Amino acid sequence: MTPSAPHDLVVTQATLADWPVIAGWAAAEGWNPGLSDGPAFFAQDPDGFFLGRMDGEPVSAISVVNHGPDYAFLGCYLVRPDLRGRGHGLTTWKTALAHAGNRTVGLDGVVAQQDNYRQSGFELAHRTIRFTGTAPQGGVTAGVRPAGPADLAAITAYDSACSPADRPRFLAEWLTGPGHRAFVRYDGARPTGYGVLRPGHDTLRIGPLFADTADDARALFGALTAEAAGREVAIDVPEPNTAGVTLAEQAGLRPSFETARMYTGPVREHARHRVFGVTTLELG
Repeated sequence: MTPSAPHDLVVTQATLADWPVIAGWAAAEGWNPGLSDGPAFFAQDPDGFFLGRMDGEPVSAISVVNHGPDYAFLGCYLVRPDLRGRGHGLTTWKTALAHAGNRTVGLDGVVAQQDNYRQSGFELAHRTIRFTGTAPQGGVTAGVRPAGPADLAAITAYDSACSPADRPRFLAEWLTGPGHRAFVRYDGARPTGYGVLRPGHDTLRIGPLFADTADDARALFGALTAEAAGREVAIDVPEPNTAGVTLAEQAGLRPSFETARMYTGPVREHARHRVFGVTTLELG
């Protein structure tokens, strides 16, 4: 059989119907995607997902999701294992990256690919550590309650202050997705943080966990782990947030995986110190 060449590949936009293929590949890599991530991901940018096919069969994938006029996020960069090393990934990458235009692009890169990303103009911002383990017995703390429709506007505004771009369409799906449990903490009428727990392929996932202070994060974490007590959970913590690292360690979670947040250029100022847990490695 003649090895396939990059020019045999046809890269086109993927649809939500293609998501199970992409999520299945991600799960096989041990990335533990959420079981119902697809609708929220596509809500943010339905044109930002791509598949490479040969003879109609999917062989590669990538997402380049535009979050606004100045920022995009790259994820889901995958090639079917039996067809790696033949240029299909690079062809898919180049085709999809054009979707970002002149935007700064961010990504969370696995260790094996970080040198390649540097060669493509990405610069390291920080490491992100995935902590995994059995959820401790949590509890609801004063000011913390389940998030409802009436909280959407406040959570969206809070999220925007913690992120390089606004993402209202994503959040409207993320907070209410099947199996997702969202909690918010208030000080009077002002939110001081929120967090989401969702089912993943291997473990339950916490993300985001955004909070003003370590006390706010601990209170929200307690509510989220109360929903998952005795089950395996995972949270991706930016290494510079030492309070977030301490929170995970004190809960008995241990490092299991790492990525590097990288950018091709500047991003808007946002409250990085509030990010105790990344929302998702696929969309930032």
